[in-house]
Amino acid sequence: MADTVYTKIYAAPPIHNREILRYLGVDGDAPEVSALVDECIKEAQDALSYKVCYRELGISLDGDVLDLGFVKTNSAALKRNLSGCESVTVFAATVGISLDRLITRYSAVSQTKAVIFDAIGTERIEALCDVFNEDVRTKAASNGYTAHPRFSPGYGDFPIEAQRQIFSVLDCPRKIGLTLNDSMLMSPSKSVTAIIGIAKTNA
Repeated sequence: MADTVYTKIYAAPPIHNREILRYLGVDGDAPEVSALVDECIKEAQDALSYKVCYRELGISLDGDVLDLGFVKTNSAALKRNLSGCESVTVFAATVGISLDRLITRYSAVSQTKAVIFDAIGTERIEALCDVFNEDVRTKAASNGYTAHPRFSPGYGDFPIEAQRQIFSVLDCPRKIGLTLNDSMLMSPSKSVTAIIGIAKTNA
């Protein structure tokens, strides 16, 4: 596997308003809320950036210990997710710090808008991860492989502390301006780290 950490900057993925409403807990028609969401989307668009850094690594299993090259774990959930995989793509994605500033600013003047901007950020980072995941899937398929669903630290029994090793192997602060504090919280907050398993098709 290559030692290179790659970076990608994406154009804005299509916005799914229904997902934003779902994150807000809105079920069914809510014209007033939908109008406010549209207003906030327009304001947020210029505050968003879409950045990903990633690396491709081989993996191995030594007894009950899964070795991903940058971290060793006995997480049963991760081993199930990576069953049959020969390698992984480990990545970090963010939609930038400007949205955090927008949320903070509106927290002082409009809690409703602050909550909507937070939901927009959640939808945006998930959309970015989906686009990147599809890129990985397409590349894998062209080489006769299949990409598994992404799996993040904190899912199941895969410890959140694995964030530290992901940040180290990807050099996230330098590559995409993403930092991690002692409580495992990322800044910008609308960011994700995850692992995508790559397996031989029909293996």
